Amino acid sequence: MTNATATLVAPSNNTAHLYGAQFLARYNGATRDLYGTRLRIFFAWCATHNLDPITGITRPLLELYSRHLEDDRANCPASVAGALSTLKMFYRLLALDNVIPASPAEYIRMPKVWSDETKTLGLDRLELSALLATARTLDNTRWALVTLLGLLGLRVSEACNVQIENFLDREERGHRIISVIGKGHKPATMPLPVPVARALDACRGDRTTGPLLLRADGEQLDRCTAARWVKSLAKRAGIRKRVSPHSLRHAMVTNALDAGVPLRDVQIAARHSDPRTTNRYDRARGNLDRHAVHTLAAYISGGA
Repeated sequence: MTNATATLVAPSNNTAHLYGAQFLARYNGATRDLYGTRLRIFFAWCATHNLDPITGITRPLLELYSRHLEDDRANCPASVAGALSTLKMFYRLLALDNVIPASPAEYIRMPKVWSDETKTLGLDRLELSALLATARTLDNTRWALVTLLGLLGLRVSEACNVQIENFLDREERGHRIISVIGKGHKPATMPLPVPVARALDACRGDRTTGPLLLRADGEQLDRCTAARWVKSLAKRAGIRKRVSPHSLRHAMVTNALDAGVPLRDVQIAARHSDPRTTNRYDRARGNLDRHAVHTLAAYISGGA
C-alpha cells in the first residue's frame, strides 16, 4: 500500500481507510498523491467532529467543510474547488458501488474560480525562435529540451522521460516518429519535423539507447533541473516574461493557432481530451489583439 493510502485516516476507521485506498487505486503518481492528501485532510476533519466519512456525511456537512477550508485553512477558491471535486468523485464512486444510497456531494455548492488567462501568455513566434537559437548555442541537450517542449509541445515530465529507442530508426508512412507516454499513462505517436529530428540526433550523438536528455553528471534530466534550464535560457535570450517549461508547451499551441492550424488539429497535437482546453489557450493568446471590440469600433467609425 502506498504512502498516500497508508496515512489516509486513523487506524480505528478501517472502513474509511479501505474505501479511500480503493478510490486512490484508480489513479497514479502525482494525481494519486494529491487526491490522497485531500482525502486525508477531509477524514481528519471528520474525526475531529466525530463523523463517519462514509455513512455520516450529508450535503450541509460538506458545505460546512467547504467553509472550514476557506476560513480556517485559508484555502483559495481554486484549492477549495479542487478538494470538493475530489470528494465528489469519491462519493460518486461509493454510490456507484452501492456502498451508500446516493452521493451527498452531488449538489454541493462549488466556489466560483476566476482566472486571468492573460497571466499565462505563451511565447510569441520571435520569442520562441530566440529561445531555440540561444539553447542551440549553449549545448545540444538544452537545444533538444527546448525543441521537445516548444515545437512538439511535450509536458516537461514527458520530455525528461524520452528514451533514444523511442525515436531512433522509427518511421511510419514515410515520417520519422517518436513515441511518448503522456498524462494518465496514455501512449502517443508524433511525427518528427526536420528541425526537431536534427536537435534530437545532435543530442544523442553516438548513443543508441537510454535517456535522451542527460544532466552534467550523466543522470537523466529531472523536472526541477529542466525548469532551471528553461528559466536561465529565457533570461539569456532577453525574454522578460516569466518562463517555465509549461510556457513552451503553451507556446506550441498558441503559435500553431496563430499560424492558421485548425483548432481540431492543434487539439490532437497537444493531446487535449477536450477542445475547450485548447480554446482557452487561444483566448489567452489573443484576448486583446483579436478582441471583437476592435472590429466593432472600426465598423462603427466607418459609418460616421
